[in-house]
Amino acid sequence: MRPLPEADPGRPPLTSAGAFMWWQTKRQWGVLVGAVIVGIIGAVCQAAVPFVLGRAIDGGLEHGLSPSLLRWCLILAGIGAVSLFTGAFGHRLDVVNWLRASLNTSQLIGHHVTRTGSAITRELPTGEVVATVASDALRLGEIYAQAARLLGGIVTYILVAVVLLQSSVSLGVAVLIGLPVVAGVLALLVRPLQRRQALQREAAGRLTTLGADTVSGLRILRGIGGEEVFAGRYREQSQKVRAAGTAVAQTQSTLDALQTLLPGLFLAGVVWYGAHLALAGEITPGQLVTFYGYAAYLTQPLRAATQAVQSGTRAVVASRKVIKVLQVTHDVPDTGTETAPPAGSELVDSDSGLVAHPGQLLAVVSADPDASAEILARMARQHDRVEPGEQAGSVDQDDQAEQAGEVRWGERRLTDVPLAQVRERIVLSEATPALFTGPLTEELDTREQADRADLEAALATSDAGDVLDSIPDGLDGTMTEKGRSLSGGQRQRVSLARALLTEAEILLLVEPTSAVDAHTEARIAGNLTRARAGRTTVVVSASPLVLDQVDEVAFVSGGRVEVRGGHRDLLEMAEAGHPGALAYRNVVSRATAEQEVAR
Repeated sequence: MRPLPEADPGRPPLTSAGAFMWWQTKRQWGVLVGAVIVGIIGAVCQAAVPFVLGRAIDGGLEHGLSPSLLRWCLILAGIGAVSLFTGAFGHRLDVVNWLRASLNTSQLIGHHVTRTGSAITRELPTGEVVATVASDALRLGEIYAQAARLLGGIVTYILVAVVLLQSSVSLGVAVLIGLPVVAGVLALLVRPLQRRQALQREAAGRLTTLGADTVSGLRILRGIGGEEVFAGRYREQSQKVRAAGTAVAQTQSTLDALQTLLPGLFLAGVVWYGAHLALAGEITPGQLVTFYGYAAYLTQPLRAATQAVQSGTRAVVASRKVIKVLQVTHDVPDTGTETAPPAGSELVDSDSGLVAHPGQLLAVVSADPDASAEILARMARQHDRVEPGEQAGSVDQDDQAEQAGEVRWGERRLTDVPLAQVRERIVLSEATPALFTGPLTEELDTREQADRADLEAALATSDAGDVLDSIPDGLDGTMTEKGRSLSGGQRQRVSLARALLTEAEILLLVEPTSAVDAHTEARIAGNLTRARAGRTTVVVSASPLVLDQVDEVAFVSGGRVEVRGGHRDLLEMAEAGHPGALAYRNVVSRATAEQEVAR
């Protein structure tokens, strides 16, 4: 039994659906070959039943109850026993193949989405990505579950062809030509089915996106009275999905009906023609039974081939959707090859002139908080700076690395350091926290390095003790989806505790206390100063309660640091008429007034 998910899902080719599926085939070739071998043995055993039964009938009619008849009966029983084993074990292998392909594809998408950041949401709707994991990955796995039956059917078809032609050329030709003709008729429906399945998949993806957007914005919709409008849009898209599903079902039902009707008519024709040959003395009764058995048996490989074509059609559609997701590139190319600088190196954003000195608690203030957050995002290399007029991803990696060289970490350009090392030592906690469903301990301890005392200490630093009261079973409880059971302030404090638990060498915090009251904010500011003593911390905030606790404040205007100093020092400079300090005081005063109104 192989553990899933795998440590590394691999790096598939994204040139075509065929290349992607062949890559996945090679990843599980061992279990796939095993399933094919077992499938071929099982198919050969089933194909041998009509031959053995015909020989037993002829021997019984000619010699009565004889050792020869007993021998053929024992052979028939042995074939049944082998068929029983291969059927059970083969089904197990088919399921393993399906799970291996489906779960590996899901893992590929999950890994890729977590590494592409905001690029994925710009390129594709959320519902499209969700549908790829929930539906397309499973569809892709179906073709690997069908492989053993398909190849087993092909092998037995060839063996049966040899046996039939040796017994009766005319009846053998009728059987061997008639079945491909039936398969060809059924294949005519495959292309319309593929086209309609693709249309249904597109409509379902748009519906999932619309539903996710509506649910996430439900509070806002209720506030502006827009529930009915969005409900109407959802109903309209639902009807489109229903219509597309109906079109698929029509084609599918026609194909399913013909799968039963055409082989049945063919089988009736074989029996009629064989009976005439038996009455004419050209074949024996046993051979007639054999031909009937083969004609009936060969409908199974025909059905397996038809099902494989249907599964292959769905797999191709699904692979194209998966490739579309995997082709979304990150804004940040991982081109770094140099070792990260030693601990205690300063981090410098030369675009803005902001310098984070080792061991310093630095606050960044700006009239535009988004501008301050942008600087921290660059310093954490969440994205690279792109020149005006250029879209992220429109330049090659070498040019992008040169453009992003404005951020330096010690003696290194940040782009020269591998992303894994940057992410390990520089952590950015953004203003809007993203919380996930699952145990609270796992939500907090993302690096799996903290014990219970560490978790409690981090929650105490972020003043999030009330969160434990809001979640049943406290630390042993489970976080609801997106932390919906928590208030905005509680979610923010959980996010801060999570950031603190990373024990990052350089911690960058964007508005970590914007959703809490003044008393809580003051406590958090004091706790943060003590908890991060001796380690580099940069905070975007315009709250005097936070600014009064930090080592230094950098005021940013027009994208550049205009003045630096302690909070009280800057206020004194403003009294003396310093232009930059005056602008700083205006921003802090306005932020204070806005907080009072909000609270």
